[in-house]
Amino acid sequence: MDIDLAMRVLDAHVAFEKRRLRDPAAFLELITEEVDGALAEADVLTLAEAVTREQIKAVAHKYAVQFPVEGAIPELVGEVAARLYNHRVNDEMEVGEVVDTRHFDDLVDAIAGMEVTHRLLRMVLNSPVTVDACVEAVQRAVVTAVDDGRHVEGGGLAASLRGALSRLAEPAMPVIENGVGRITRTGARFVLRGNSNDADEVLIDTARETWRKHVGDSVGTFREVVSADDVEDIVVLAFEFWRSFRDTDYFHALLDEGIDHVFDKYGDTALTELLAELGVSRADIMEEALRFGPSVLEKLDERGYLDALLRRRLAPFYASAEFRAAVAGTG
Repeated sequence: MDIDLAMRVLDAHVAFEKRRLRDPAAFLELITEEVDGALAEADVLTLAEAVTREQIKAVAHKYAVQFPVEGAIPELVGEVAARLYNHRVNDEMEVGEVVDTRHFDDLVDAIAGMEVTHRLLRMVLNSPVTVDACVEAVQRAVVTAVDDGRHVEGGGLAASLRGALSRLAEPAMPVIENGVGRITRTGARFVLRGNSNDADEVLIDTARETWRKHVGDSVGTFREVVSADDVEDIVVLAFEFWRSFRDTDYFHALLDEGIDHVFDKYGDTALTELLAELGVSRADIMEEALRFGPSVLEKLDERGYLDALLRRRLAPFYASAEFRAAVAGTG
């Protein structure tokens, strides 16, 4: 008799829970009740009370450091990147439709006005490496000019003179290169230092001029510079860099420090307040629950999974000693 009663009550309980999940009005009532209940508890529960920083660090290290990046993940990222690269919207949209000129000008002004931009420009312009690059470029130009003159094609007096001068200059190339290097180095230092104060304006003017030349072009013109193979190579390089970088003590230290800062700042903050800080409100939670809940539950019910899930969760109680004791009044 207890078994028959248990089965009848189990069937009724499953039917009751299914109705609450499948009936729109009942589901709304259920979700409202659960969300409000969870938020009421979260209002008096702080982040540090809910989880420890060690637990969060363990999870962060698992997914940022230990989680494998081989196999399907790089392949999927590469396929998505290729699909975005070839998407027709790139050819249908103009650059100016994505970012208009006013916003671009504001962005350039903001970047040029940053102190870090000034420091980087001064560092580059005052760097010996920049001077060396200028010297090498000029020396290569001289060597190329002499070499071209030596192998000049065609006839005529001018071609003959160029060839003769190049052949005469060839034995003296080491001296010429040394002299060109000294002169160029002095001139480069003078020019770079003299223009360091105007570098910001040059940067802004160059960026704006380049922008205005291409503002009417389709976004897809970037394919003239970046090929599909380049995109694939960038994805591979990014994953290779991440694979090695995430194993460094440097990254581990930064990851732990970031988590420590979150706990130092929000450890004593109620979870509801923390959600609000992250921009997640009760309305957002309700919206997403009602967006996905009904359709997922409908699909589960269609395939018989919902009934099986509810019975799997409820049946152990109705077969338990606790249920039999409650029915017998001996619990």
